[in-house]
Amino acid sequence: MSRLVTKLHHLNSTGAIHGGALISLADNVATRMAGQAQASGPNEDKFMSGIDLHATFLPNQLGGTVTATTRVVLAGRRVTVIRTQVTGDNDKLLLELTTTHIPT
Repeated sequence: MSRLVTKLHHLNSTGAIHGGALISLADNVATRMAGQAQASGPNEDKFMSGIDLHATFLPNQLGGTVTATTRVVLAGRRVTVIRTQVTGDNDKLLLELTTTHIPT
């Protein structure tokens, strides 16, 4: 789990949290989780590079704090799939992100 307390530079012109800030947070925690999922076994010394990212934006919020949580969907020999949810105030779901990673 990772948190971001938004500041002015994280907001778009309407005051909502910029989609790029949400995706950046989610992608970073997903990559970390992919590395943890492959920390032992044949890929333990490899960096898990993201090769695909699918984002679903849900209703946004004006500033505030957002939290990203991840779970492993698949940790295979060549492919790791991670699902990340970013929630805002009152656990409101803001973004669902699915990423695919391979060892490099």
